Amino acid sequence: MEKNQNQNAERQNRGDNESNNNRNNRRRSNPFRSTNKQNTENTQTRNGTEKREKQQENSKNSSGNSRNDNRRNSGNNNRNRNQNNRNQNRGSSGGGGRSRGGRRPKIDTTVPADMKAAILENERVQQERMNPWKQLDLGAKGKLRFTPLGGLGEIGGNIAVLETENDAIIIDVGMSFPDETMHGVDILVPDFSYLHAIKDKIRAIVITHAHEDHIGAVPYLFKELKFPIYGTPLALAMIGNKFDEHGLQADKKYFNYIIKRKIYELGEFKVEFMHMTHSIIDACSLAIQTPIGTLIHTADFKIDHTPIDGYTADLHRFAHYGAQGVLCLFSDSTNSHNPGFTKSESVVGKTFDNLFEMAKGRVIMSTFSSNAHRIFQAIERGVKHGRKICVIGRSMERNIETVRRLGYIEVDDRHFIDAHEVNKYKDSEVLVVTTGSQGETMAALSRMATDEHRHIKLKPTDTVIISASAIPGNEASVSKLLNLLLKAGVTVRYKECSDIHVSGHASQEEQKLILRLVQPKFFLPVHGEYNHIAAHARTAVSCGVDERNILLMSDGDQIEITPKYIKKVKTVKTGKRYIDNQNNKEIYADVVDDRQKLSTEGIVNIVAQISSQTGKIVDKPVVTSHGLVPDREDKQFSKEIEQLLESHLLHSKIDPSTSPKVIEDDIRGAVRKHILKRYKKYPIIIPTVFLV
Repeated sequence: MEKNQNQNAERQNRGDNESNNNRNNRRRSNPFRSTNKQNTENTQTRNGTEKREKQQENSKNSSGNSRNDNRRNSGNNNRNRNQNNRNQNRGSSGGGGRSRGGRRPKIDTTVPADMKAAILENERVQQERMNPWKQLDLGAKGKLRFTPLGGLGEIGGNIAVLETENDAIIIDVGMSFPDETMHGVDILVPDFSYLHAIKDKIRAIVITHAHEDHIGAVPYLFKELKFPIYGTPLALAMIGNKFDEHGLQADKKYFNYIIKRKIYELGEFKVEFMHMTHSIIDACSLAIQTPIGTLIHTADFKIDHTPIDGYTADLHRFAHYGAQGVLCLFSDSTNSHNPGFTKSESVVGKTFDNLFEMAKGRVIMSTFSSNAHRIFQAIERGVKHGRKICVIGRSMERNIETVRRLGYIEVDDRHFIDAHEVNKYKDSEVLVVTTGSQGETMAALSRMATDEHRHIKLKPTDTVIISASAIPGNEASVSKLLNLLLKAGVTVRYKECSDIHVSGHASQEEQKLILRLVQPKFFLPVHGEYNHIAAHARTAVSCGVDERNILLMSDGDQIEITPKYIKKVKTVKTGKRYIDNQNNKEIYADVVDDRQKLSTEGIVNIVAQISSQTGKIVDKPVVTSHGLVPDREDKQFSKEIEQLLESHLLHSKIDPSTSPKVIEDDIRGAVRKHILKRYKKYPIIIPTVFLV
């Protein structure tokens, strides 16, 4: 009987352990998504446990026969009493926890049906919220094509075309800056060949904001093609200034001044302008409704929560369209390598406060002429410190006059003076606001630095504030300017001053905010070099955009967009045209090529008289060169070419009575081959032949 009681107690202990194991297994598994595999594994585990326990029981029984009966009976009685005590403790605890030395109370892990339904429904709602584009009609017929003609693989020159089978719109028409090899070139404008090819379907030009890299090429386009143009009053006013310079005053009839949050129907497109913060007043993003879905184009942007004019980005509209479902997002990639947030424009004002306090003489501040809020902050500090404001530089004067005329900034006329009046005031009473922050040779600040400005002569007591960063490609020019200013003895405030300049472009956290508000199906990063758009693509993937739904574009890539896919379909002709700002006319590519060649390879001029009878040189040829050999070697080089010509013409098979041009081409080839072999250069060779 005692043996049976012992066996019953051991079985009860094993039962408790097995029950605890089963409860642990149930807690670890998903109550809503159990599988047959899990059930099989649990069954196998229980069978294995029972088999091991049976083996242990047999072993205990066989060994128990050799033990002392009194010790065994005493141990069994103690185990029984302990088990009874544990059972009493579990019963008295009422499920409210574990008593001291007791086992975990039994917990009911059954999930009520209504709770399970709520969890599953919440998961469904979350999936819908995170993928609102699934509301789109994925079976909608039609295709869109997006073609960037500028602004990718470069900084600036932004222009793109969005089209259906029947209609097209142009988004921005910007210019860019030349590099140091483009001699005599002031600006670059896009090649408009593709626009000529589709001109019959273009319904409008849409301007996002008034920066030069978005509007600078508009007058050059209007000299070839004219379309209705939509933009904010400031953007169109600045384009109007350009039209005045180019003699296009009559074309202002194409202007359409937009109202934000209003929808404009442009063919098959419905376009809404949404207010956006940037480094210029009145910037906009675009919401474009198309037959197959909504597109969002941020244009250049940053998320500034404390802008100077108090008008924050219209994030409500981004969220509105995002909740309805956005097919594709196009977003500014310029600062996609920068972590965190871009600082507010308002922090620059605090830096100006400190710099104006420290300045004892004149303050000369240079920034981008389009950055009205930066200029206004400097003017505001100048007025506060009792300084008269002198504005120098054609673009600076024109832009300040425009924003004042339109009421974007308000400064009384009595605070302004002309450049010739500067010397009438004490140095501590003058603030000069000028162009030239990019080191442009002909800009006012550069002419001051080289002592070539008619009215402003730099003094050691002057403080020069450069409130801008170098545009990629302008670093050498800016460095040269800084050297000239320091040699002039002035105090220069540049990058070493905290917050002397802040960017107008979004950093990674702001890019993430737009991505999360819009939650697009497709993503096409724009505006920047390839490394910028690649970094932006990685940010998009981290925000839930499928990497298969992202394409990295280059200028000329034509991207086909449908509700089901995006893909590159072809490449169209793109390029740059060279402009001389002195006369606002184009410089043809072959002229620029010749200038580049002259600067690196030199030129050789040959004038020779050749007998039309014998084909030999009649008199000693005149050979001159520039940029190829040192002056002291000119005579030797001339003799060298003379001997070459005599030898070449002696063996030439060209009829001497033929046209001089044929002989000139023959001589050019022979001289080029000789110079390449002898000097490893490709100079411009200009032979002139007279047949006698």
